[in-house]
Amino acid sequence: MSETTKSEFEQLLEDSFKNVHTGDIIEGKVLSVTPNEIAVNIGYKSDGIVTKNEYSNDASIDLTEAVKVGDTLSVKVLKLNDGDGQVVLSHKKVASEKISKVLEDAYNNHTVLKSKVTDVVKGGLVTVVDEVSVFIPASLASDVFTKNLNVFADQEIEFYMSEFVPAKHRYIGDCKTLLKERHDKEKEEALQRIQEGDIVEGTVKNVTSFGAFVDIGGIDGLLHISEMSWGRIDYPQNVYKKGDTVKVIIKKIEGEKVALSAKFDENNPWLDVADKFPVGAIVKGKVARMTDFGAFVQLSEGVDALLHVSQISRKRIEKPADVLSVGDEIEAKIVDVNIADHKISLSMKELAPEEEEEEAATESANNEDAE
Repeated sequence: MSETTKSEFEQLLEDSFKNVHTGDIIEGKVLSVTPNEIAVNIGYKSDGIVTKNEYSNDASIDLTEAVKVGDTLSVKVLKLNDGDGQVVLSHKKVASEKISKVLEDAYNNHTVLKSKVTDVVKGGLVTVVDEVSVFIPASLASDVFTKNLNVFADQEIEFYMSEFVPAKHRYIGDCKTLLKERHDKEKEEALQRIQEGDIVEGTVKNVTSFGAFVDIGGIDGLLHISEMSWGRIDYPQNVYKKGDTVKVIIKKIEGEKVALSAKFDENNPWLDVADKFPVGAIVKGKVARMTDFGAFVQLSEGVDALLHVSQISRKRIEKPADVLSVGDEIEAKIVDVNIADHKISLSMKELAPEEEEEEAATESANNEDAE
């Protein structure tokens, strides 16, 4: 082939290629696909390459499943030569630079969007819808305070579009409003469903020093420490933990406040107290707690009795701790029983031997003489 003929052929070949410039948006045909990049024929003298990062904002995407050989792909030209003679292309920039109809409709019609969280960044979450990154601020990620946003990583979330400003590439999502609307509806339905006296099952959501909050199906109720057991409980955390399933009675409903109880009548230890602990009976018990005015003695599970300081001994005692300690086993006489108020009074003094009474009288007389 002569030099003239060769030059003409090369010119014809050159003329057969498209004129491609940086920034152009064109369509090409997929030649090959690997997990990390896509080779695209764009009708130019060199093929183009779309890397995984330039295909989608979703880092978890599998290119071999998303794209097949022969597919037509819209791409933007980023660079005509990457140094190896290939054209650098981007598919995600084509999608992000056009106004997303999906996001626009969701914003205008207040409809719900669902997407997977692709990234957790300082201050919020990132998700991708129609190849457009939507930012969800931490304050709008949930209707409850969430300190560690990593719990949302790779999770499917639902949200409203609270801001849609394509000119500034500002797309803001809102999970909080959606969740609050749903919870308010669930709460309203729950309040219509439940009644005082109902026995229901619930799940412990949180445990505090004064009780536990229990989800009873759309609404939370408070199981106060005083309603956890017929017996005394000092620390609710020793009885319940988050996630426990509990059976409770709906004790009271005031507006949206629901009070719960785990004190079932069939387990009430005071039902047979009159028979088990009649006035005059001699009983044994263990000192459960102390006060300045007396000691509370556990006679059986859920049944405590008061041993007043004046009933501990025939001798004068300033405070119960002078002669008793928590855990001591004592013997006493029942001097009063009030079933309605769940009160029993004890006396150790009445079981004291007569010589102790004489010693107490002598001591009292000596004290009077000294005065």
